[in-house]
Amino acid sequence: MDKVNHQLNKAELRRTLLKRRQSMSVEEWREKSDRISSHLQNSTLFTQAKTILAYFSFRQEPDLSPLFTNTKYRWGFPRCVDKSLCWHIWTPNNSIQSGAYGITEPHPDAPILDAAEVDLILVPSVACDHQGYRLGYGGGYYDRLLSLPQWQTKPTIGIVFDFAYLSHILIEPWDKPLQAICTETGLTRKGRRIQDK
Repeated sequence: MDKVNHQLNKAELRRTLLKRRQSMSVEEWREKSDRISSHLQNSTLFTQAKTILAYFSFRQEPDLSPLFTNTKYRWGFPRCVDKSLCWHIWTPNNSIQSGAYGITEPHPDAPILDAAEVDLILVPSVACDHQGYRLGYGGGYYDRLLSLPQWQTKPTIGIVFDFAYLSHILIEPWDKPLQAICTETGLTRKGRRIQDK
């Protein structure tokens, strides 16, 4: 019974937060997204990276696209293949297509990125909590990825708007905390706000 309630609570929380996100005005969404991008650019986790995995904004997720034109970094984006994420190198002049769930993704022919090359993962999330745990979309793609040995040690930053940065999320035994969370109010590492210079 508890298991059912637990799943219901997660589903309910997910629905509520997604609804809240999609009710934002375009102006508010753009402004808060830009503030998140700006905090990322000032974070040492970000500036020390060379190859960064990111995502294309979907259904009013924080939009990080202003960062993708910075050629100082090599950008990787995911494609859903069966139950896994396959990462491809992408630059703004490469083609994109609509993939699983209608999410924008790189073309299958784009060069593949190997885990060994990756320095940082920007993780799209429905919500994150102060312990670094993430509520995803229910597909388990990032949970599976981050539990693989070659990905476990990679720095991760969960990306959410401040209203979805919660004190506590119900977690499953397989959930792994992210190293940092970035919202429009700043970057926090494991509950500690980082004041980057």
